[in-house]
Amino acid sequence: MSRVLVVEDEAHLAQGLRFNLEAEGHAVEVSGDGESALSRLLEKHETFDALVLDVMLPGKSGFNVASELRERKNYVPILMLTARGRAEDVLQGFASGADDYLPKPFELPILIARLEGLLRRTSWMKEAAKREIPPTADHASFEAQGRPDLFTFSGKTIDFGELELRTFGNTIHLTVMEAEFLRHLIRNNQKVVSRKSILEEVWGLHEDTDTRAIDNFVVRLRRYIEDDPSQPRHLQTVRGVGYRFVADPE
Repeated sequence: MSRVLVVEDEAHLAQGLRFNLEAEGHAVEVSGDGESALSRLLEKHETFDALVLDVMLPGKSGFNVASELRERKNYVPILMLTARGRAEDVLQGFASGADDYLPKPFELPILIARLEGLLRRTSWMKEAAKREIPPTADHASFEAQGRPDLFTFSGKTIDFGELELRTFGNTIHLTVMEAEFLRHLIRNNQKVVSRKSILEEVWGLHEDTDTRAIDNFVVRLRRYIEDDPSQPRHLQTVRGVGYRFVADPE
């Protein structure tokens, strides 16, 4: 049974979600604001399998709640509820650390499907991570020794199963969306990936929107994978088009 925390200040909506998610077999708790949710997760160290997080909350917004959780190294999967489905709002949610989004108003079966899909995806990644991890190679490799969830380049290893980036004795935890973004770029190694492709294939946004949110997302990923983020060698900008990942830059 999955344990889910619903963070929603509209009591009728929160209780409706609780009733319906419990009917689907989930154990559900409710918090009416961001501060109480953060207290449960960070101070009381309560464990949840997923968080349904509204953006428009009294006090701290859902964006701030997600950001603070990630800054404090809490990586509970987050399904964010946004008042609008604009690409800018959705990407701000992803940039703050959300793993999936759903614009209001929503149909209940869609929310349940998105939540259960997020729980399944996280479970699959954990199952894949239980296999034996092969030694790190000196050159870029993918699907090494039957491990499609590992990618090694320049002394760094991205473990998509564990949602981790391991580099020189350090481990950086990734959100599901950060891992999916990196996977998309890596699968297109040395090819230019357009913003449109990123919006559609990573975030599921079917619109060609130029937004600083993508750039901010890339800035964060560069801090993870680049020796000098101000001089990126692996995650390169192709001006006016998009981005290119280069595993072995010359």
